[in-house]
Amino acid sequence: MLSFAEEIYLLALDEEKGKFDIPSKETVFDNVIIGAVLAELSFLNKIDNDQDLVYINDQTMPGSPVLDYVLDYMIKMNMDKYKIYDCIRILAPKAEEIEKKITDELVSKKVLKKVNRKFLWFSGSPRYPVIDNHEIKDVETRLREIVLGDEIPAPRDAILIGLVNFCGLFGEILSSKELKRCRERIDTISKFELINGKILRQIEHVKNEQ
Repeated sequence: MLSFAEEIYLLALDEEKGKFDIPSKETVFDNVIIGAVLAELSFLNKIDNDQDLVYINDQTMPGSPVLDYVLDYMIKMNMDKYKIYDCIRILAPKAEEIEKKITDELVSKKVLKKVNRKFLWFSGSPRYPVIDNHEIKDVETRLREIVLGDEIPAPRDAILIGLVNFCGLFGEILSSKELKRCRERIDTISKFELINGKILRQIEHVKNEQ
């Protein structure tokens, strides 16, 4: 399974340039990626939160270079019972290092390959590795089907949709007509998961102060 942050990066990949094309401001994208990692840690029950504070539930490393790095940093910085806003703000200077680990992990998983400083699909097309005898549907196809359909998304997909929406990447997935038609559904799905709403509100708070 790919993480929220990894799938956001794959959506941002410009296949022709071999680079990541970010429609939002770089600082906004950095904060979204940090929010994505916090959401992943929450989904794995490594951290929890109430209305305002983050709690470290489990100090056992998840086994992912990205998640291990962030959880270890949170433990070393004694970030238990910190506000979500403060967690994002404190982790923000580490965004470049976190994002480097994300791309390294995508290469390690053979989703991407790096050739002459360009990131290319490992198999030449957007295909994910086979996990548990099942090939994972690529993120763009999956999100298109969800927002253009009417089924209730799985919790992970609801969180991802909220993060993707915040940094403006749905413009890379949908036509302008589709995006206009789906706007209300995307906004509604973005509010499905409580952790998502809290993280996105705090990212907005950080953005407004920059």
